[in-house]
Amino acid sequence: MSGRTGYGTMGIISQRLHDQGIVLPPPIQLPNGPLPIPWVHVVGKRVLISGHGPGNSSGVYSARGRVGAEVSAEQAHEAARATAYTMLANLQRELGDLDRIAGWVRVFGMVNCVEGFDRIPEVINGFTSVILEAFGPERGRHARSAIGVAELPFGIPVEIEAEAQLV
Repeated sequence: MSGRTGYGTMGIISQRLHDQGIVLPPPIQLPNGPLPIPWVHVVGKRVLISGHGPGNSSGVYSARGRVGAEVSAEQAHEAARATAYTMLANLQRELGDLDRIAGWVRVFGMVNCVEGFDRIPEVINGFTSVILEAFGPERGRHARSAIGVAELPFGIPVEIEAEAQLV
């Protein structure tokens, strides 16, 4: 299954993102240099995706702070959307074509938040909505957990890891 019928050289998923005006960001430039582990690790048909944060078009984290303090729930929801774009960009770089993804298996979202903040699922919905918009309800459907944490690396408000399956 090529996933390219009617889309020229652009795959279906890339075309959907393009049609929405979405340009995937460059790789994140971490303050301490590259990670000693891959962002995306393919094992057979499994795609294990390391924790990602919200990137921007400059390759830096686009948001910092704790949700419920420096970052509002709405801003965190947008950070979760940005995290999805960062993850999709790394998947595209690793796989060459997002159409190689047969489906999403699971998503684990962490929200850097103040004690008592209970809108964590609403924040991670930002990520889920991007995946469903890009892959559709069948391929984008996934199991999900979302938790609040006291701190995340580099002060980012959201970190999300996932697993997908290849065609």
